[in-house]
Amino acid sequence: MDIFTTMITPFKENGSVDYETAKKYVDWYFENGINGIFAICQSSEIFFLSLEERVKLNEVVYKRAKELSAASGRKFTVVSSGHVSNTIEEQIKELSAVWESGTDALIMITNRLDVNNEGDDVFISNCKKIIEALPEDVKLGLYECPYPYKRLVTPKILDFCLSTGKFFYMKDTCCDTEELSRRIAQLRGSDFKLLNANCQTLLYSMQQGGDGYCGIMCNYHPYLYAWLGDNYNDEEYAPFVQSVLGTFGFTESGLPYPISAKYHMNLCGIKTEVTSRSKVGVTLSEYERHCIREMKISTDRLEKFLRKR
Repeated sequence: MDIFTTMITPFKENGSVDYETAKKYVDWYFENGINGIFAICQSSEIFFLSLEERVKLNEVVYKRAKELSAASGRKFTVVSSGHVSNTIEEQIKELSAVWESGTDALIMITNRLDVNNEGDDVFISNCKKIIEALPEDVKLGLYECPYPYKRLVTPKILDFCLSTGKFFYMKDTCCDTEELSRRIAQLRGSDFKLLNANCQTLLYSMQQGGDGYCGIMCNYHPYLYAWLGDNYNDEEYAPFVQSVLGTFGFTESGLPYPISAKYHMNLCGIKTEVTSRSKVGVTLSEYERHCIREMKISTDRLEKFLRKR
């Protein structure tokens, strides 16, 4: 199974991007057993970063990931998004800049391909324009980003993507077991991988033939996701680990993210300013910090148990 984290962006006290701390995040992800990073995505606050910042952050993440991979002989994939503009012409410029800075695949945000939600034909037409403008050897993916609105893909769109032979990853956010099963069946036998972003349905999707996870909770306890990816057929412990992941996964909506993840990075020994451009002025209450600390106590104990098995 492929287990990808969504990359969060650390900031310095003056508000600028902290690229050195970003490298430490990459190291921490790698040390905890996952095999992929989704760089410059919504978790990275890309709608609040300049193109220069997006490209540099992607370059830093990609370079460090590949250094770790080369030194260890272990696969460490980086896929990247970063296109936020409303026009296809500007998106082509953004995606081209990201591709040139280094990535294993460019991930297209589905709502950017159909900004006004006009339908599949508009989506496919815009997608064709982008593909034609990008380098011939580009590898692509899809991300059903919930901001500014969630544009779910349809069977028609998936058929189109399959027909191009250029799509290899999809971050699925449908959060629906029936739809997950349908999509997995449609993609079966292809090189197009479906990575579930919803931790509550993760084990189900793995057992149905999905290809893994790509989500924000790997910013908290990545080892548990790596373990589940390797042991999803473990009848005794996989359902229990899934129940823990699914329960703590509700912090996605219960706590202000990505601020909560940055606070958690401090608990893991990586000094991080607990600030965010996407949530200006938002701070964690002592109650919210208490909840994050309690979550870490539980997940650390479970991780310790699993490592000893």
